[in-house]
Amino acid sequence: MSYRLMNGKEVAAQVTAGLEQRLAELRGKGTNPCLAVVIMGDDPASHVYVRMKGKACERLGIDSLTRALPADASEEELLAVLDGLNSDPGVHGVLCQLPLPPHVDERKVIERIDPLKDVDAFHPLNVGRMLIGDPLFLPATPAGIQQLLLRSGVAIEGKEVVVLGRSNIVGKPIAAMLMQKGAGADATVTVAHSRTPALAQVTRRADVLIAAIGQPLFVTADMVKEGAAVVDVGTNRVEDPGSEKGYRLVGDVDFENVKQRASAISPSPGGVGPMTIAMLMQNTVKAAELAAASKGIS
Repeated sequence: MSYRLMNGKEVAAQVTAGLEQRLAELRGKGTNPCLAVVIMGDDPASHVYVRMKGKACERLGIDSLTRALPADASEEELLAVLDGLNSDPGVHGVLCQLPLPPHVDERKVIERIDPLKDVDAFHPLNVGRMLIGDPLFLPATPAGIQQLLLRSGVAIEGKEVVVLGRSNIVGKPIAAMLMQKGAGADATVTVAHSRTPALAQVTRRADVLIAAIGQPLFVTADMVKEGAAVVDVGTNRVEDPGSEKGYRLVGDVDFENVKQRASAISPSPGGVGPMTIAMLMQNTVKAAELAAASKGIS
């Protein structure tokens, strides 16, 4: 069957274009949003992500700054950097790039970020607000998935959604978001994972299948119902001796075979990744609006 490509680059451009008026209004009142990113260590993928976020800020004219700490910096040093950014009125969004070195308590770091500046929406307060349907910020990747589906014309209301993966970053929050009442939600959601028996039987029920399991090409055509919409959240490196870098990036979905059964499918790369960045920009703008409102700027 023919399929629609859910092009994350195109949809992300729509999202960021929609921020231009809000940015103009903020600047007219003397506020320009600023995103601060803290990174610890030398993980190559993390540094790539940080550069991508910086470039996205630059394209929109959002101020950005990066605080880089060596891998052997202490937890106390990292927390002190976060405290400084929390108290800086010129900084509106703060995030700490994960993963962190083993000697640092990730939960303690997440909880140290001011919830009003928590543009990743990882703080327990923001997770709780999302769960009860009253979000301050929505986590960027799940929000990007939801917008990618909506803006690609994929119906969610009343559909059966299967989320493959139960991480705190993607699986749990997207399940919570899609089961809410309202536009872009009202779905019946099943969360499947490595301990789910007869996994393929579960995934074949899905009208919308969201793959976020972190295993290259895990979702094969026999796991997908004819006519399902498939969102591939994974980005995995696999060896490729013919590539200049010696590897190539693939998703969690066997795209070439699954697309023959899908009504709509997102590529990886080029699907959810650009959407994550776009939603992070949207959260940063919202954080700046909240800060301006708290100062009585209206």
